[in-house]
Amino acid sequence: MDTFGSKEYWERLFFSKLPLPKKEIKDWIKAYATPYKELMAYYRCAMMEVETKFRVLNEELSLEYDRNPIETIKTRLKSIDSIADKLSRQNMAMTVDNIENNMHDVAGVRVICGFPSDIYTLSEAFLNQDDITLIERKDYMANPKPNGYRSLHLIVEIPIFLHDKKKPMKVEVQFRTISMDWWASLEHKIRYKKDVKVPKDIADELRECAEEAAILDNRMEQIQKKIGKYR
Repeated sequence: MDTFGSKEYWERLFFSKLPLPKKEIKDWIKAYATPYKELMAYYRCAMMEVETKFRVLNEELSLEYDRNPIETIKTRLKSIDSIADKLSRQNMAMTVDNIENNMHDVAGVRVICGFPSDIYTLSEAFLNQDDITLIERKDYMANPKPNGYRSLHLIVEIPIFLHDKKKPMKVEVQFRTISMDWWASLEHKIRYKKDVKVPKDIADELRECAEEAAILDNRMEQIQKKIGKYR
């Protein structure tokens, strides 16, 4: 019989139930509280490092552009429930090593920009920094998802400096314009209602809204460029 906390116990538990019951998640946290809390603290440190880099870039580029290219910076740490569900879907046991080595989106930073060109300018400046390592890049602005979703996604590795060591951590960085973020937030609320399947005509309408938002982004950027010529 598997003992509580053994590798066999957690593999049997996580591979047999989807989604994972709340009680088992709480039991896991009690058993592995210290290493889990430590890892989450490292992710929070990595998010702070990334956020600081973008705040510095925003300050610097505001001098060149005479405006702030970044409207908002948001951070989020994936909940234990979401982590457990994702590992379970991938047939992986709920271990701290699996979280760190196999999940790239535990820590997330979202950068909301005024115009599409700001996204590329900021992402290039960010990736040019010598302590940033690019793991993966997905350009959903150039190639939108079938549902109309637009954004630029980066998975990067950044070092955090602890009192006794330097540790590389992965962070997902998403870039969106204001309209992309507005659309994505409302689309998620509309589409992901419990026990409701979105019919095709509504899905088509949501995609059309995304396309209209992209057109509006480009029009606003062209207006901004015209205004710039008069300065």
